[in-house]
Amino acid sequence: MKLGRRRFLEEQLHSREQRLPASASAQIDTLQVSHSDGVELLAYATREQQRINALSDDAIKQSERKALNDKGNRIAYEAVRRELLRAVYSPAQLQEQLVWFWLNHFSVLQYKANVRWLIADYAERAIRPHALGHFRDLVMATLTHPAMLEYLDNAQNAAGHINENYARELMELHTLGVDSGYTQQDIQELARILTGVGINALGNPPKLKPEWQRLYRRDGAFEFNPARHDFGAKTLLGKRIEASGFDEVEQAVDLLVSQPACAHFIARKLASYFVTDDPPRALIERLARTFHETRGDIPAVLETLFESHEFQASLGGKFKDPMHYVVSTLRLAYDGKPIENTHPVLNWLNALGEPPFGRQTPDGYPLTEAGWASSGQISRRFEIARAIGSGNAGLFEPEDGSPANTTGFPQLSTRLYFAAVEPFLSANARNALEHAGSQVEWNTFLLASPDFNYR
Repeated sequence: MKLGRRRFLEEQLHSREQRLPASASAQIDTLQVSHSDGVELLAYATREQQRINALSDDAIKQSERKALNDKGNRIAYEAVRRELLRAVYSPAQLQEQLVWFWLNHFSVLQYKANVRWLIADYAERAIRPHALGHFRDLVMATLTHPAMLEYLDNAQNAAGHINENYARELMELHTLGVDSGYTQQDIQELARILTGVGINALGNPPKLKPEWQRLYRRDGAFEFNPARHDFGAKTLLGKRIEASGFDEVEQAVDLLVSQPACAHFIARKLASYFVTDDPPRALIERLARTFHETRGDIPAVLETLFESHEFQASLGGKFKDPMHYVVSTLRLAYDGKPIENTHPVLNWLNALGEPPFGRQTPDGYPLTEAGWASSGQISRRFEIARAIGSGNAGLFEPEDGSPANTTGFPQLSTRLYFAAVEPFLSANARNALEHAGSQVEWNTFLLASPDFNYR
């Protein structure tokens, strides 16, 4: 209200600064993932796995594997905890919503192989810096991250042993969308282009022929090994790509993201996320045109979206997915009052079916109302609203077991409520609130109301 709509939008489109409350920043700073990158964690896990596999005593081996698995789970939880604290407390809310959107679009599953050791780094280095950047940079960042290469099996993709899994999803889920005109032959050619794009967990350089040494690339645990690359000529989407090593990959990505199908695919997904489950064709066309004219500039596309009359008309009609529901509930209930324990938050997301890094298939969680508006989902949301509204959710009990420094009963009927929430409530919601028998019931009715389930 102080900045005005236009200046606020500009700040959100170009915001990179977190400015979290001191307590939330301090909690993030205590996490191991805040001081260890993916290279270190993956190398540690790999060495430990090798050491454990060499043990001769089965009982000791089993015990050591459990300890390593428990540590991996703690690392994965820390990654989720950091993302949740930022989502709840960062004033750069557009960036946080885009981080969640792209984490879902370029989805990885923490429970596959060593991915759990990498998800913190994946969010921090592959997604977050490019969430409000250029789409091409985002594709390249995910393509060269070990979490994606592990999850979609490109680490096993080599000349003579082609694995098409990542190539298929790169086209179908990440850039072009299904039924966009590419063929099985294009998938096979892209898989050949991606041969040699893999992981070097321990950092030991491979022995290469002299003519291949200049083509070798390594960045952290990412590796392009020319000895594993198919150097035959390829034809992708009708364009011939000559053998040149990793340059072939860059040419392929440039070709994919420049396709009209890519502009329309990303435009539709963004419109579905922010506007409506079935966005108008005219809006998609305008967003796709901006995407094409700016070569995939994400803030430019979003500015077109947020300035559209379709967006304005949609306000209050887009159903919140579980992450949006839980985060918005916490933001309203505890504005500026940092929670100390995110275990209850993750438990709620698990119960609602949308835990971070938990999607079993690479297509990401659904963004539409049909994916989340079941009676069971609404019942669980009511239970979450009651837990938060009563202050008995355990959010202010420190995870280290130390005594709580504050209580968590939310006071929702504040100036913020009367200025920004109450004027937009339906008559049914207002009537329910007027008949609440206690402050706990009032809080619960507001947070569980149909109005609050939409954004």
